[in-house]
Amino acid sequence: MSTSETSQFIRLRVELVVEVESADALTKAARDRVEADADLTADERTHAEGAVTQDTAEALAYLVDPFDLVSEVPGVDLAQASWSSEHIDYDPDSPEWDLDEDDVDEDEEDDRVG
Repeated sequence: MSTSETSQFIRLRVELVVEVESADALTKAARDRVEADADLTADERTHAEGAVTQDTAEALAYLVDPFDLVSEVPGVDLAQASWSSEHIDYDPDSPEWDLDEDDVDEDEEDDRVG
């Protein structure tokens, strides 16, 4: 595919695992962000405050903004973003958490095993 035929859209996949060292600090930061958000209606604010107070994963998701990741990158405009967070069991020594696992196509992996 020549440069002129290449799509100008790029999907950037990022997976992060973070350790919450202070759930109280995380929750407070998320609540402060909710309170400062002038675009929220009263109902939206109530819902958001409840969500970030009850679940640290929701608090983190409220504080992480994909726009912030690319807003300073020259020549890039965020077209669409979605993200989520969830509590997980994490063992950094487990082969299950190999960061390169998504780099290998399943068919390629099967070829190497056989």
